[in-house]
Parts: sequence; structure tokens; C-alpha cells
Amino acid sequence: MVRHHVASLRWAAPPLTVAVIADLHVAWPWTSLRAVAALVARVLAMAPDLVLLPGDFAADGHLRPGGRVPPPEAVARVLAPLRAPLGVYAVLGNHDWRDDPVARRTGHRETAIAGHLAAAGIRVLTNEAVPLGPSAWLVGIDSQRGHLKAGRGGGRDDVERAFARVPDGAPSILMAHEPDIFARGDPRPVLQVSGHTHGGQGQIFGWRPMTPSAHGSRYAWGHVVEGDRHLVVSGGVGFSGLPLRVAQPPEITVVRLVRGEAEPAP
Repeated sequence: MVRHHVASLRWAAPPLTVAVIADLHVAWPWTSLRAVAALVARVLAMAPDLVLLPGDFAADGHLRPGGRVPPPEAVARVLAPLRAPLGVYAVLGNHDWRDDPVARRTGHRETAIAGHLAAAGIRVLTNEAVPLGPSAWLVGIDSQRGHLKAGRGGGRDDVERAFARVPDGAPSILMAHEPDIFARGDPRPVLQVSGHTHGGQGQIFGWRPMTPSAHGSRYAWGHVVEGDRHLVVSGGVGFSGLPLRVAQPPEITVVRLVRGEAEPAP
């Protein structure tokens, strides 16, 4: 597990422990259903307050020969035991649109994985917010690269719609698959939790050459502090492209969020 301590004077709610499982890209033999079940067991054993799944359940469509992709319902079924007092929530990633069988068949109007996650008791947030108790909110946006198809770009994110229910000044956590939206400087979230980058899927003395971000390694991995805003980018579990990780092992990410003076990220 990789742990991050986030302290902010803007966090007016009780201390919170958040477990994050990002970028599963479930495919045998690299990230098998059995491996995912083991991750679920580890999260349950640590008893977090909140579990976040920031997207990319689907395997990369450019899967290497020899790989086998389970159906989306099998992925959701193995995640179904996840429980936390404040809930288990997900957002969709770019591969959940680009490589989901129903998304391909319906012209990217819907996905199979979203319905199966909901049936498993995992709420998928699609540009919407839910309260975390009486004093804080969780906001989830859809993929910023969710229309990537045949060389076209375009996002499915709608930040203003997502924050519509959140009272002005209320402390919130934003879950966004891709971290790049942090660069817009939105002051509303105390903390943003993201995945997508896989930590660059490798790093050499801090250089992360395979980071899929418009900002290079700036938001590739870990705890980023800019002013009084915090971003935690999980290194995730699976891979895209090459089935390879170099000095960037798969991880469960654990965030402890408390009220206090912010400390610079290491």
C-alpha cells in the first residue's frame, strides 16, 4: 500500500481514511480476477471510511497476444464485496468508454461496466455529487478523454453540473479519472483523487516517460500540492500498452485526510 497524509484547514469534516483502487485493466494473466479479489480482501481488512474506484476497469483494447479479458459482469462481481461506512463509489475512465463492448455497440452512449457496478452495489458518479455525512461532499466526473475513438478526442466531464448540489464553501473531494483537470485551478475541491497515469508505468530516477498527460510528469504520481489544493494520483494496478512496470509497482492507495496546516508534498 502507498499512503498519503493530506492536511488542509479547509477540511471541516472529521478525519477520513480513503482507500483507492485505480486502473485495474482486468485481463489474465496480468491482472486476473483472482488478483483483484486479493486486493478487495486487503482493502476490507484495513476498514477504510470510504472506497474510491477512479476508473479504467476495462482492459486496454491493444491487449498483447495471450491475454484474456473477462466479461464486465465478472469484474463487477469480484468488486461487489467492497464495503465502507461512507460508501463505495466509482467513476468511468477513458478505457471504460473506448474498450467497453456496449460502448462500442451503442456509439458510446452507455457502457456495460457502469450497469454491472451499480448492480454490485457500487455507485458510479457521472458528473454528480453525493454527501459524505452532514458536512462534506464527494463529487465525481466522467472521463475527460471518454470520446477517444478513431483518433477523435473529447471529454464527457461536466464539472459545473457535478458541483451543482454542493453548497458554496462546503468541503469536497473530487474523483476524476484523469488528473489533468487539476491544472484548471478550481478552488472548490479540498482534494482531488485520480488515476489514469499508472505512475508513468515506470520511472527512472523520477523520470516518468510514459505518462499520458498534457503536463508531462507534473501530475504523474503521488501527492501534489498547489496553493491550498491537494491532488493524489494513484499509481494504479494494471497497465496500458506494454505489460510492463519499471520501478512503479501496482498499488492500493490510502489517503488520510485531516483538518490542519498543509505540509509540502515530499
